[in-house]
Amino acid sequence: MTSHRTARISEEIKRELALMIQEEIKDPRVKGLLSITHADVTNDLRYAKVFVSVLSEEDRASVLQGLEKAQGYLRSELAKRLRLRYTPELLFKLDDSIAYGSKINKIISGFKNGAEEG
Repeated sequence: MTSHRTARISEEIKRELALMIQEEIKDPRVKGLLSITHADVTNDLRYAKVFVSVLSEEDRASVLQGLEKAQGYLRSELAKRLRLRYTPELLFKLDDSIAYGSKINKIISGFKNGAEEG
């Protein structure tokens, strides 16, 4: 069960990382339409899983490599901005939920179109 504090910290990490990635990361691998969809912080605030959604299928691996390379910088900047006793170690994961939702939506619309024709 997550506490209100960890939920607030998760949202704060998500917001700050989105700003930093958009404005401060100059790595050419981190490109394209990229969004932070969710951040999960452990109860002891030592680790944060950050879920990243990348629109382009080809760029996913390179974006993840670029973010992992910038992990130290992002963590140190989070420490300055959030003022926590322990700044969580960032673990970046790809989030395929948007692509999955789009696929399901296409399947449903296909069924609707088939029902209208038949």
